[in-house]
Amino acid sequence: MKFRASTQLIVALAIILIGGGALGAEVLLVKWYPMHRQAVTDALQKMLPYQNPKLGVEMKVAAGIYGKVEEMPDGVRIYRPQIFGPVPSLTIVALPNPDGATEFSADLLAQWETFGTYHSILGYVYQQTEINGRNAAVIHQPKNHMTVLTAHIISPQRILQVDCVPGADDQDIFVPACDATVYSITLDGLPLPPPTETAPVEIRPRH
Repeated sequence: MKFRASTQLIVALAIILIGGGALGAEVLLVKWYPMHRQAVTDALQKMLPYQNPKLGVEMKVAAGIYGKVEEMPDGVRIYRPQIFGPVPSLTIVALPNPDGATEFSADLLAQWETFGTYHSILGYVYQQTEINGRNAAVIHQPKNHMTVLTAHIISPQRILQVDCVPGADDQDIFVPACDATVYSITLDGLPLPPPTETAPVEIRPRH
């Protein structure tokens, strides 16, 4: 005698299988995926030491950017090779500072600040700041569906231009990686603190 499953039984089994699959997928998305994403983020944003005495630079580079290092006449390019799309990269160019100035001129800062307005660049963000004791200007601007970071940093010895491209991958991971990389730069060592004024000591003769 052959057993024939009824239509109701087949439908019930299908519902159970589909429901179980949906529940498993929900558990995967709710529990496993956030932990996996956090682990990937932590690995890509891990800071690795890098120094280049020729450029006067000591810094840390995010692991998602750190890969090959190409020396250039006036700088260096660090990037992580990929098959498709723009790759995460960091380009540092150093120029001499003949005037020995420790701050950028007001005119130059004004040009950087208003560049986005004059060229109608939506999402252009300018910030005048300090990076490890050095006067700096930091710019975020959209390019090719990415948020590219450019920093200008000055010391009495040289002027740096730093361009960090997050690449075509997850911007929520690589833009903060660019920020952390650029803000870790120490240029020509930490500046010496200004001398403190001390009150003269009055010495009275002993009687």
